[in-house]
Amino acid sequence: METARVLVAADKFKGSLTAVQVAERVTAGLRRVVPGLAVETLPVADGGDGTVAAAVAAGFERREARVTGPLGDPVTAAYALRGDTAVVEMAEASGLQHLPDGVFAPLTATTYGSGELLKAALEAGATTIVFGVGGSATTDGGAGMLAALGARFLDADGKPVAPGGGPLATLAEADLSGLDPRLKDIDLILASDVDNPLTGPKGAPEVYGRQKGASEEDIAVLDAALTHYASILGPDTAALPGAGAAGGIGYGALVALGARFRPGIEVMLDVLGFAPALARATLVITGEGSLDEQTLHGKAPAGVAAAARAAGIEVVAVCGRLALPPEALEKAGIRRAYALADLEPDPAVSMAQAGPLLERAAESIARDFLAG
Repeated sequence: METARVLVAADKFKGSLTAVQVAERVTAGLRRVVPGLAVETLPVADGGDGTVAAAVAAGFERREARVTGPLGDPVTAAYALRGDTAVVEMAEASGLQHLPDGVFAPLTATTYGSGELLKAALEAGATTIVFGVGGSATTDGGAGMLAALGARFLDADGKPVAPGGGPLATLAEADLSGLDPRLKDIDLILASDVDNPLTGPKGAPEVYGRQKGASEEDIAVLDAALTHYASILGPDTAALPGAGAAGGIGYGALVALGARFRPGIEVMLDVLGFAPALARATLVITGEGSLDEQTLHGKAPAGVAAAARAAGIEVVAVCGRLALPPEALEKAGIRRAYALADLEPDPAVSMAQAGPLLERAAESIARDFLAG
């Protein structure tokens, strides 16, 4: 009989456990039932928040830079570097986590710090940059990012347009001639789990504006401002897949920086070395905080399961909450899911006790798939 070797490749449980902690807890639970079990851990992310942490766990070096936060205040942001490859996470510079509780700035939040973070990666010698976008506090179409990299956005009087998406309504001229020349010689990969266009019914303001504090009136203002912005940067470019990612920063990266769009989980599995780890495994355990409809559309567990199924390796999942029927799991390549909610129905208690509960779920996986 083949010796069991488990690969734990799960994303974070948002609000309770990092991807690294998920891997540690699952490993502990498995080994309580099967002592000495061979377990390899590869925390994963899909380009959103947690992407830099996953890269660092896979052996990248963590670097830090002081950059401009979404409200204009300085923040410390991390990126990851290995050789000439950098992993930059826009949420580190321009994410919702940098907003004080209950404070939003839907019309004026800026991605300037994301541009500064990309520049830090360039300064460190990166020639391939994986730019993970998600979790943004911003809806400025990436204008702030481009300004930090040398672009100039001017109004009819030749004055710089104020930060944020709202003021882009006053944009008269976009001068990209001052963009950092090093950008021409790098491979910039836009890693995102969303393929929304910039504007319209499926665009960044309409789909994601509310979670950034935008009112219905703000959404209309932002959609019109970004439509105007796109008309100046390049007609017919607003509909590019991924343009609407992270408040439209995807648009700025695709149109002005020559980025190429790839599903975030695919890029991250490549960067993290998933294929060789998968080749060593007999069982894969993936997961995230909530397994739901969104999971099936480019989230980390779906990407892990698809790759494992293609290799003929069985996959089970762990999650805080399960909102997918068995047939949807099966279609995604997941044999069975173990939800913490089945062990503790109170969501608040489940989140507070996620670590111990996850160990119990892992014990069940070991009994069901590995013992004997």
